[in-house]
Amino acid sequence: MSHLPFFIKGEVVKGFGRGSKDLGCPTANFSREVIKCLPKDFKSGVYCGWAQVDSQPVYKMVVNIGWCPVYQNEDMSVETHIIHEFESDFYGSTLKICITEYLRPEMNFTSLDGLIQQISLDINNANKKLALPEFVKLKSHEFFSNDNN
Repeated sequence: MSHLPFFIKGEVVKGFGRGSKDLGCPTANFSREVIKCLPKDFKSGVYCGWAQVDSQPVYKMVVNIGWCPVYQNEDMSVETHIIHEFESDFYGSTLKICITEYLRPEMNFTSLDGLIQQISLDINNANKKLALPEFVKLKSHEFFSNDNN
């Protein structure tokens, strides 16, 4: 993955509302303008890395980049699940993510239960990957401390 690590910054916008309601996995979504900034050859799939909301601490995250085959999206989306319990929604906040590692391709599932199980596995895999020294160092990358990025 020649694009990694890859850094994205943008405002959190309302998504489809499926992450929390259907999957028990809230996500933060970027606008279409931000998504259009991805390299044309960026591979769709599930990635892990680091995320920061406004000037809060940096947390582990998993992000799905693509069309979410279960829901048959027509437009590409970038849906970030931050591995942290937030007290409230943060629409309108600035989200910065550092994508560090490709976990798997997008997949279709015959049931929401299958997708929920895979999301849990993705989170476990992200936790393991992000504990590796080469990824831990990216948590303190200047991207997260510099407001000019």
